[in-house]
Amino acid sequence: MEKFEREIRESKFAELMNKHFTASSIPKGIHCLSLRLTDEYSSNAHARRQLPAPELLPLLSDNSYHHFILSTDNILAASVVVTSTVASSLRPEKIVFHVITDKKTYAGMHSWFALNSVSPAIIEVKGVHQFEWLTRENVPVLEAVESHNSIRNYYHDLSDTTPRMFASKLQARSPKYISLLNHLRIYLPELFPNLDKVVFLDDDVVIQRDLSPLWDIDLKGKVNDNLDSEECAWAYGMNVFDLHTWRKTSIRETYHSWQNLKSNLTMWKLGTLPPALIAFKGHVHAIDPEWHMLGLGYQNKTDIESVKRAAVIHYNGQSKPWLPIGFEHLRPFWTKYVNYSNDFVRNCHIMET
Repeated sequence: MEKFEREIRESKFAELMNKHFTASSIPKGIHCLSLRLTDEYSSNAHARRQLPAPELLPLLSDNSYHHFILSTDNILAASVVVTSTVASSLRPEKIVFHVITDKKTYAGMHSWFALNSVSPAIIEVKGVHQFEWLTRENVPVLEAVESHNSIRNYYHDLSDTTPRMFASKLQARSPKYISLLNHLRIYLPELFPNLDKVVFLDDDVVIQRDLSPLWDIDLKGKVNDNLDSEECAWAYGMNVFDLHTWRKTSIRETYHSWQNLKSNLTMWKLGTLPPALIAFKGHVHAIDPEWHMLGLGYQNKTDIESVKRAAVIHYNGQSKPWLPIGFEHLRPFWTKYVNYSNDFVRNCHIMET
């Protein structure tokens, strides 16, 4: 019996490990897409054209427009977020997208949106290296990101534990949790000093309804508009941020103190969410849950009719729709916004499933 239980335990650990590696990997087609678009940036002047056009630059800080911010290094996922937002909007001409990516992905990301217009919406693509404010002095997380091995080594013992703890420790090793892109949301007031209200979107969401009413919601003096009235349970994915009010708070300072980067790294276990929950305590205003549906990346039995009704669906969890472990019955809500006729997508053999 003891041997049988040990074999079950080892099998469970192996299953968790395999799923972790699959969830953390970059599919060959998506990697190909980034490389080909980066090459295009070097060889094609049109792929390097200014985004947005010079005459539209003032609109990047015009608060009469609806500003969306997306931070990601996944070009295909970014295209789905932007395309679904614009397609679902009743006033796409009022949309301004600010896409932030890392230095290695910048050329490819810029190429994609330079070659694939989202007109009448406006889009800019910026690399983190292009924000002068992002220094080690202003952003303590940079030091931890640069020495990310110390974070991973903090969770070095992955064997003498329960399957649940094992899964938690594996999650801490996910590249996204030690990526600066995952922490940028806490610095939005400084990165966009001229904007008053924005919607921040994760790259694993799909927009299915017009989001312009979000700009009409009275946040009642709060900074963050989210789906849950319980402040300890608000979620990432889709957040409305009142940056004007945020600048009057000490949210960033509280976040840094709880992130506690130089000593106890426990807060890294779930990335930015635990310290953010604490930092935003008392600053969250609840909205109707139908605006944002969670769980499509880990709840296999998600109700399809509920998915269809939701304004924003969020594939949070390991089973992302662009991965082979994504749930087949939930993937079509995402793939409907992938342009499979695009030459780069076809040449990288990113096939519709």
